[in-house]
Amino acid sequence: MDDLFVKVTTKMILPFIQIYGIYVIIHGHLSPGGGFSGGAIFAASIVLYTLAYGLHKGQKRMPHSISSKVETGGILFYIGIGFVGILAGYPFLTNKAAGFPMGELGKVMSAGLIPMVTVAIGLKVMSTIVTLFHTMLEED
Repeated sequence: MDDLFVKVTTKMILPFIQIYGIYVIIHGHLSPGGGFSGGAIFAASIVLYTLAYGLHKGQKRMPHSISSKVETGGILFYIGIGFVGILAGYPFLTNKAAGFPMGELGKVMSAGLIPMVTVAIGLKVMSTIVTLFHTMLEED
């Protein structure tokens, strides 16, 4: 797309969309949202950038080699967090029963392993959406 207005507007709002996506991921255990929603919001910013500046620049911003590593890292991080409960002698993804501190009500770090799980899910969702979108554009 060669529209100057779209490019300038995209550059202006892109950081705000990404910060909001990170906020939704981090605060997912306290408010509506979480890893899936925040990952989708963050991915939407990369999709917007790709639509405004073209596939080549979009892939420079988030190369396939990086998105595939983030995708793999997100799921491995999720599985690793789940095995922490198993190593403590409890079921997969056990939280409070395994002795993780639950903190104070309403604080960001107040849910044991849950915030880390939402980060892992957010990374996986974001990288998957970006990879799928870039792959679909490549096929045209």
